[in-house]
This record gives sequence, C-alpha cells and structure tokens, in this order.
Amino acid sequence: MERILEQLPDMARDKREENKRYFSRLKKKPRKRLDLLVHELHNEEFSRTDCLSCGNCCKTTSPIFTDKDISRISRFLKMKELDFIGQYLRRDEDDFMVLQQSPCPFLGEDNACFIYESRPKACSEYPHTDRKKFLQIAQLTVKNTEICPAAFNIVENLKKRLPV
Repeated sequence: MERILEQLPDMARDKREENKRYFSRLKKKPRKRLDLLVHELHNEEFSRTDCLSCGNCCKTTSPIFTDKDISRISRFLKMKELDFIGQYLRRDEDDFMVLQQSPCPFLGEDNACFIYESRPKACSEYPHTDRKKFLQIAQLTVKNTEICPAAFNIVENLKKRLPV
C-alpha cells in the first residue's frame, strides 16, 4: 500500500485533465443508469479494498464538520461543544469547520478511528462514490482520486465500462 500511496498523487495528476474531460462529456450526455453503475463499481472496489490498510484520507485531508457532527462527537467525547471546537476545529477559507491539523487527531497508528461510531458524516460517506446523483460531485471525485486509491480505481473502471 505504501508504494501505491507514493505513486497515487502523480498518477492522479496525470489523469486529471482526462478525468475532467470525461466527466464534462458525461454531464452533456448523462446516462440513466450511471448511479447504478457507479454503485456497482464502488461495491466491487470496496470488496477488495481495506481502508484500514490505507488511511490516506485521514492522514492528508479534513472532513467538513456540520453542527450535527460537532454536537454528536462532543457528546461522544464527553466534551462541551465549544471546548471541542477550540481544541480540534477551525474555520477554513470557505467558512467550513475543519480540523486544525493533519493527520486527524482521532486516527490511531493502526489507521482505526477513535470516534468511528460518531465520526463526521463526510467521513462515513468518503470517498462519496456510492451516493445518488454522482455527476453532481464529479469535480470532488476527480480531487479524491489524488487521495484515495479506491476512488482512483473506481473512476478508471468507470471510464472503461462507460466510454463517452
């Protein structure tokens, strides 16, 4: 996995323009069963991908924390919301609440999450390749191919299975 993670940013950058063109063409001529196909590819990929062997998303990026996330996680950690925010979060340039640091402070050495049961919604949905209206997040998906080997593989398999 280490070697894949070392190569992933370069591989994804090499494919970035190709992927942007692909999704642009796909948006002009959307397929009715696109979400079903992407869900199928997602399930296939995650049947052979173990996130605990990677953890790159937790090591390199921050999820967005919603008010509900903050409330739920604060309760889980038995902290006051303001204390949780002060200790772990900051507002980013887009006015979203995100982690103050990377890697995630809740990530263990074994890539397990200390707050897994209460983790942010953005974490539980990452890399967002099994959501409805997949084309609406094409730009995010292209970005996620630089971070998540599974997202990279899903996009590459989508291009093979559904050429445009």
